[in-house]
Amino acid sequence: MLKRFTYALTAGLLSSGAPAGLLGVRLAKKQGTGVSLPQVRRDITDERASYMYVGVTTAVIFGMFGYLLGRKVDTLAQLSETDSLTGLLNARGFWARLCNEVKRSRRYHEPLTLLFFDLDGLKDINDRHGHRAGSMALRKAARVIRSELRETDVAARWGGDEFTLIAQKTGAETGMALADRIRRRIADRMAAWPLTASVGVATADPQNTAASEPTALLREADLAMYEAKKRGKNNTFHSQTGNRVPC
Repeated sequence: MLKRFTYALTAGLLSSGAPAGLLGVRLAKKQGTGVSLPQVRRDITDERASYMYVGVTTAVIFGMFGYLLGRKVDTLAQLSETDSLTGLLNARGFWARLCNEVKRSRRYHEPLTLLFFDLDGLKDINDRHGHRAGSMALRKAARVIRSELRETDVAARWGGDEFTLIAQKTGAETGMALADRIRRRIADRMAAWPLTASVGVATADPQNTAASEPTALLREADLAMYEAKKRGKNNTFHSQTGNRVPC
C-alpha cells in the first residue's frame, strides 16, 4: 500500500522543472523575444521569492495529484487480489503472499505451515437450498477461518469451496492443532446445514529448498486434503507426518 506515497513523491520531483518553465514563459512575454537558459537563471536569481513560491505550490499540487492517483492504484490492486464473496484474498493474492512467505521462511530458517480446506457437502446445500444459501455458507466458513487467524497468518478463498491458510513460524504439530480447531468450529457453526471441512496440512522445511518450493508445498497440502476426504471427510491429515485427527 505504498504506491500512493511513491506516486506523490515522483510527481513532486517531476514538478521541479515547472517553476522554471513558467518563469521562462513570463520572461518571454515580457521581452517579446526568445529566452535562453542563462536568462532564465538570472530571472530566477533576481526573483528568488517568486520562484520559491511557484516551486512549492506546484510541488504540493503535483504531489496531491500523485497521491490521489496512487491511492486509486492501491485500491485497484487490493480489489484484484480480494475475493468479493468472502473478503479474503483470492488465489492470485494468496499465491503472491505464499511465495513471499516461503522466501522469508528460508531466510530466517523458520517453519511454515500451509492448510488447505475443502468444504464437505456444499454441493448438497446448493442443490437443496439454492446457490444463495451456498454463498451464505461460504461466507460463514470464511468468518470462522478469519476468526482463528493470528496477526501474521494469511487466509484466502482458493476457489469454489476451497480455502487456504498460511501459518508463519508454525511447525507440523501446531499447524495440525490450528487446522483441527478451525475444522471443529466449521462443523459446529454449520451443523444446521450440515457442512464440514476436510483439511490437508503441509509444513515447509526451510533447510530443504526443493521441499519448500511454493508449488511443492501447495501440492503437498492439496494431496493431504484429498487423503483426509478419502479417509471419511471431516478430519485433518498432515502430508509429512501422516497424522490424522478424526471427527
